Amino acid sequence: MKPGLLIAVALGLLALAQGLGQAPRTSQSTPRPESERTSAQTNKGEGVRPDYVGDQACAACHGEKVNSFHRTAHFLTSREPSADAILGNFTPGANVLKTANPQLSYHMDRKEDGFFETAVDGTAPDTEEQRERIDLVIGSGGKGQTYGFWNGDQLFQLPVSYWDDLGWVNSPGYRDGVADFERPVVARCLECHGTYFESAAPPPNRYRKTGYVVGMTCEKCHRPGREHVEHERTKTAAPAESGILNPAKFSRERQVDLCAWCHAGHGIPLAKSFSYVPGKPIAGYFEFPKQDPGAQLDVHGNQVELLKRSRCFQASAMTCITCHDVHAVQHDPAVFSQRCLGCHKPGTAAFPKDHTAASNCIDCHMPKQDTNLIVFSWNGKRMKPQVRNHWIKVYPGKVQAH
Repeated sequence: MKPGLLIAVALGLLALAQGLGQAPRTSQSTPRPESERTSAQTNKGEGVRPDYVGDQACAACHGEKVNSFHRTAHFLTSREPSADAILGNFTPGANVLKTANPQLSYHMDRKEDGFFETAVDGTAPDTEEQRERIDLVIGSGGKGQTYGFWNGDQLFQLPVSYWDDLGWVNSPGYRDGVADFERPVVARCLECHGTYFESAAPPPNRYRKTGYVVGMTCEKCHRPGREHVEHERTKTAAPAESGILNPAKFSRERQVDLCAWCHAGHGIPLAKSFSYVPGKPIAGYFEFPKQDPGAQLDVHGNQVELLKRSRCFQASAMTCITCHDVHAVQHDPAVFSQRCLGCHKPGTAAFPKDHTAASNCIDCHMPKQDTNLIVFSWNGKRMKPQVRNHWIKVYPGKVQAH
């Protein structure tokens, strides 16, 4: 089997909410009813974590915020398979991916009993096939998504993924022309693409198949809600600690730690998966290698370290949520630019003299750049997606007067 780190890199492309301006396509469709959307997030077998109540309970009082959040890439970062969730085209002719090996092709099919990827090797009528069901959708679709399948209680990545504007592609890191159904999906991947999976390792990709919660739900960042919900329902005296956490009230360090959980690279786990508690120092749960100040950082997967290199970060008290509202779909550079103008006010020393009032600071000072960590094959070509660089600075060649 391929190393777990490789799958972490490959699945990292599906942290699709990371780039500014990346709204998942599914957010444009009519949302499903609240009860249907929330129940679909939790697999049968609730009770694994009895203190957790799910987003439907939160929506009873926070309906508008929950509905908004359910359109975001964080919430949609993993889902159960459905015609709405899988963005690849199953129409005959468009459902085939040819590879560099003329004897090997992949066929994606929608059948009455599910969605499938099939590797077809050989020339008809002498062909061999391996067919696996799409059991898990990973990625909101803003850039792309990949898929997982269960073999017993072990979760593996499928060899064909979807990429926006291209369609079906070889999954990142897979060798073009080789059918590979053996890449394990390790817990660190699911930790950043789901609310909860209970590990049953070894091997590292074995999980309990009931009680898991796909997507990022409210309690991922706000912690278990049962005590809070019961208090609100009964209107008893509020305990000193209701169990609900508000990251906006965290210290600067803890706010950044919460985002670093999934936006500071793979890291080395120091504790059980899914055990990190928002508001606690991340250093007790993960060891993130210290970066040399002059080291070249890829634009994907370590947005926190890139942000920390920014003069804006160093000269202010800003955090990730200074610009990002995780409860809403954000994709308008002009809106983000208003955050910039909050500090760089026109007419002050903080605003460059050669600038006019800007409607788009982002594309010049946080440009999209190629990543070398996500490389996949399509139509005989090696493709690299572009990801928003979170190192805020002046980039050579970018127009500075707006």
